[in-house]
Amino acid sequence: MKQLLEKATAIVLEAGEIIREAYNKPKKIKHKGRIDLVTDTDLAVEDFLKVKLAEILPGSSFLAEETSGNADLVDRTWIIDPIDGTTNFAHGLPMVATSVALWENGQVVMGIVNLPILNEVFTAVRGQGAFMNNEPIHVTDCDSLEKSLISTGFPYAIEEHVDSITEALSRVLLATQGVRRPGAAALDLAYLACGRYEAYYENSLKPWDMAAGWLLVEEAGGKVTEYGQDEFNLYSPAILASNSHIHDLIRKLILPEG
Repeated sequence: MKQLLEKATAIVLEAGEIIREAYNKPKKIKHKGRIDLVTDTDLAVEDFLKVKLAEILPGSSFLAEETSGNADLVDRTWIIDPIDGTTNFAHGLPMVATSVALWENGQVVMGIVNLPILNEVFTAVRGQGAFMNNEPIHVTDCDSLEKSLISTGFPYAIEEHVDSITEALSRVLLATQGVRRPGAAALDLAYLACGRYEAYYENSLKPWDMAAGWLLVEEAGGKVTEYGQDEFNLYSPAILASNSHIHDLIRKLILPEG
């Protein structure tokens, strides 16, 4: 698995060069929804990753945002988000991530989150810890809401969720040190894993948004569940990730009745 991680990380870093090269150039943008964008770079990165990852793990399947979003999770499935934060990328903001995870034996066993514009790559293999640029990382040990920095995100179908989102956000803002919204779930989870946040929550995400980051957080000592549950899976309607110490406190803020 270590050798596979090294090969997969090298491929993800190479894909990052495609993003870096296109970052300051004019972009061809299409709309999948009113505020849901896709660029030619998303497609190019996804195609590159699928070809290269298939070479290092023959017979593997893919669950990828742009070209196979309806595929099922089967053994040895690569779960890919070529550019998490496409809107950021389209506007020239650096909070852009590529997320690649490997699903095997009913769980995520490997996760890679690359931030090509910020020059940070996060990696994890189940049972072997989490790393940023090859250095071990860990969640914080903060147990105070007042000292906690929280991250969140807003779904593309914002019209359907705006009331519940703003109500929860107001409670979190009043109880914590602050809230950040970078606009890329994979980045948020990686930042939580390396101790930059104490918690992160969001609803209406997809498996490719969360797969690699989920493993990063758990391998860094954190906790991941649904808002009002004790468990989590890649098709959960909402994610709550934390350093574990403030998990229940944040859950009561974002879902008081839970």
